[in-house]
Amino acid sequence: MSADSENGVQFFRSAFSDPDAVARYTEGPPRVVPGYDSLHRMTGILLAEQAQNDATILVLGAGGGLELKALAETYPTWRFVGVDPAEMMLELAALTLGPLIERVELIHGYIDDAPAGPFDGATSLLTLHFLKAEERLRTVLAVRERLRPGAAFVAAHGSFPQRNAEERALWLSRYAAFAVTSGGDPEMVVKARAAIEAGVSMLAPDEDEAIFRAAGFSELSLFYAAFNWRGWVARAPRLP
Repeated sequence: MSADSENGVQFFRSAFSDPDAVARYTEGPPRVVPGYDSLHRMTGILLAEQAQNDATILVLGAGGGLELKALAETYPTWRFVGVDPAEMMLELAALTLGPLIERVELIHGYIDDAPAGPFDGATSLLTLHFLKAEERLRTVLAVRERLRPGAAFVAAHGSFPQRNAEERALWLSRYAAFAVTSGGDPEMVVKARAAIEAGVSMLAPDEDEAIFRAAGFSELSLFYAAFNWRGWVARAPRLP
């Protein structure tokens, strides 16, 4: 790993372990992700196409608890298992959930620490871009292995066209401009943009789709595209 790449990874690790940064986390996603609240609503709709009233949903990257709260409020009979490697972010998730925590199990760790399931659906929002392609494939495969046949996996993360360095830089500049016009601190936005460029594995959309297919998912569909972000719904293979 290059020095720049290591610095980029460290920037985001510190954001998820610094008490002040964690306390402000819930302000961040709506400022950098266009249609953030709508993304949560769409995620629930896609899960509910297959999930029944007694569904249990796996949430990968559950720290902060924003998507857990949105889903738990909208689907009051569902239960959830949330997994995240950042302990402080899980503590924030518990605070965010409040009394809804009664229907949520929070696990400190990675996908391998999640129960075997089978789950009735799974999500990974704003998480997979922190994993390089090889580890992302392994993680997506582990999610698929934990799903019931036909269950949905909804994933959304940084993914944008980058056929050359100039195109990649342009899209990252658009990310920064959106964050600033949404009220983000310009100095912090500049640091975040540099960290993304150096150490976050935002792939091109066709590369992301290849990973879902290589992990054995079927019926893959793009449902969300907004500046630097893409979201897909994929189905675990159905029984013959």
